[in-house]
This record gives sequence, structure tokens and C-alpha cells, in this order.
Amino acid sequence: MLGAGLIKIRGDQCWWDLTCMDYHYETQPVPNPLAYFLHQSPWWFHRFETLSNHILELLVPFFVFLGRRLCLLHGVLQIFFQVVLILSGNLSFLNWLTIVPSLSCFDDATLGFLFPSGPGGLKDRVLRMQKEEAGGAKPEPRYGCLVRRVANISLGILLAWLSVPVVINLLSSRQVMNTSFNPLRIVNTYGAFGSITKERTEVILQGTASANASAPDTVWEDYEFKCKPGNPWRRPCLISPYHYRLDWLMWFAAFQTYEQNEWILHLAGKLLANNAEAVSLLALNPFEGREPPRWVRGEHWRYKFSRPGGKHASEGKWWARKRIGPYFPPLRLEDLKDYFQARGWPLEEPM
Repeated sequence: MLGAGLIKIRGDQCWWDLTCMDYHYETQPVPNPLAYFLHQSPWWFHRFETLSNHILELLVPFFVFLGRRLCLLHGVLQIFFQVVLILSGNLSFLNWLTIVPSLSCFDDATLGFLFPSGPGGLKDRVLRMQKEEAGGAKPEPRYGCLVRRVANISLGILLAWLSVPVVINLLSSRQVMNTSFNPLRIVNTYGAFGSITKERTEVILQGTASANASAPDTVWEDYEFKCKPGNPWRRPCLISPYHYRLDWLMWFAAFQTYEQNEWILHLAGKLLANNAEAVSLLALNPFEGREPPRWVRGEHWRYKFSRPGGKHASEGKWWARKRIGPYFPPLRLEDLKDYFQARGWPLEEPM
């Protein structure tokens, strides 16, 4: 949490201006239905969200070390924060995992109500053990206990040693986000949304059965992904904690170029061949049960949430979109032959 907070104040100016949440819900990797409504919140609410984020990531983590009550408060606040993130976006299993260490903030006295307290119950047995120990009746130390203690101490020393570069990175003004410093990958550095994209762009993949891709009467048909925005009328999905990795990667590709994301041309080649594994990752293949497309292209669009009560919303659209231009030009399977060979990719045969 501290790493995520530090990467923000060292990153985008909007975290200092408290304006990042004006954009986050609309431009996050895979928005969900609640994100649409949260995006419409008044400006003062977005300022409150951004300020609260700083408090929860930069201040609240230290509560763990400040006594029982503040440790409990830390657990409550962090779990609440993660639940809000789960409800407001499809950030895969990340937030669910972040809840797990916060559970250690709650001691036996706090969680005791969850367990039976009658005779013979768990609490009753624990109380009897505590009374026996208080009376001097201690169990004989066993070999297994000694081995476990040695293993615990050894693991603690290993983690402390591996954490040195992580802590140095955390304190550095050149903090690196989401990096591992050793092949074991036990201890890593983390940080999220150090910079916020201010507008949402999408790559829409299209295919056509036309022989001439540049003819004015050529009909291009859209491929639909399972979760990322495409069809403006389609409601944003809700999949957390599940993760559609291809949809996530398409978000990154949209604010970069296809030269920086060679895999997208690899995908285009598979779509030109109607590859069964590739199309299984999509929600809609317009060429299902038909001959594969002769051409596939990528189109670049700008997306914005429709405004409630506005023209697009009245038409049932969740998104308003405007074409920016081509993302990659129309391609045939034979056009990709040399490109695939140079990278050691097998060229697909049409199915």
C-alpha cells in the first residue's frame, strides 16, 4: 500500500491536484457497471476520493505498528478500501489478495464471536489450555516444534535480506513500479496508477470478406471482446476476481502503437485463419461458421461514458465514441508471411 501511495505522489500531477478520480473510472483497464455511475459523481466527491486514497495508502499502513486499536482500525479501513475497489472496477484478483494480509490485524478477542463458546467448543478448549499453562503445566517441547522455530527464523532472515532492494526502491525518488529483484520472486515491489490516462482509446479489430479492402462499399465487421469496451450499446461487464488477460492487454495497446505490441499482429494473423483457440478468447467472431476474413484491420477510437439524460444515453448507449484513425492497416494472411517468419511464429492455415 505504501509503495502504491508513493508511486502516485512521485508520478502524475493530478494526484497532487486531487483530480485523478475525475478520469479513473472511465479510463481504468476494464470498467464495470458501477464505474459508469461513479464517474458521474460531482467534482467534490472525486476530490474526496483522491484525498482518501492518499490517506489510506500513505498514512494508514503505519497504524499496524501503533497499538491494538489502531491496528484494528487499519484492518477495517484497508478491507473497506479494497471492497470499494472491487465494486468499482475489474482489477482481477489483486484486491482480493490484498485483503488477506489485512486479516492478520484482527486478534482472537476481535474474532471470538465467530467461534462457538459452549462446553467443548473451540473457545472453551483454548481457555482450558491457557489455565493449564498459567498453572505451570507446560507441554514437553517436541523435536517438531524446534524444527518449526528454526524454519520460521530462517525464513524471516531470508525475507529480510531479500527485502533490502525493495525498501531501497521504495525510498528512492526514482521508484520503479511492479518489479522483482531476484529470481525467487518472493518479495517484490508494487505500485499502481502512478499516472492516469486522461482519455480512453480503444483498438477495434475488424474483418471483411471483400476482395478489395479499400473499396468504398467494403463492409467491415467488428470483433467483440469478452469484456473490454467495443459495442457502445453493450453494458460494461462484471468479472472480478476473474481476469481476461487479452482484454487487459488491449487496454495497454490502445495508448501505444502496434509496433510496440507485436502480439496484436500475431492475433490478427490468427483471426485471418479463424484460429479456434484465438477466437475462443473473443465474445463475438463475425465470421463464425463462415469463410475466414480476407482482410483484418485495427481501428483506433476515442471512448467516453455517455452522459445520463444525454443523446447517447437516451439511445441506450453506455459509451459515446469517435474514430481517431487507423491503428494498423488492412492486412491479408500473405502480407504477414515474412513478419511471422522473422519472429519464428508459425503462419496459420485458414480453417
